[in-house]
Amino acid sequence: MQLGKYNTVIERVELTEQTRGINRKLTFEPMSSSISLNGKINKTELPPANWKNITEEASSIDLSKISTYASPTTGRYSDSALSSAIIITSGGKTYESSSFDAGIPPKELEGLYRLLRGKSQIIKKK
Repeated sequence: MQLGKYNTVIERVELTEQTRGINRKLTFEPMSSSISLNGKINKTELPPANWKNITEEASSIDLSKISTYASPTTGRYSDSALSSAIIITSGGKTYESSSFDAGIPPKELEGLYRLLRGKSQIIKKK
């Protein structure tokens, strides 16, 4: 177990992206990762180095404030962007960000968002 900047142990990290016709959920856990697209799930093994990178980035976030990070844009309100959120499970508690436009996360979540989206490309290729 590795404690991050805020002495957190990360158990699971999720990225949800949705609009009226699309419901996508990326889930990362210590040994596996999955993408659910409109209910169809593609699960794969997650290399330990990838999990370490994800947990290091997630541990740098103050989870008690994650829901207060403001979105820089509002395209999701008019369906011109997917509505996204990052959900982190730590110590048995779930912390969820406020919603933001896909591709344009709050600056405090940008590093983790980019890392999760990059890892999702690996899942899709398998």
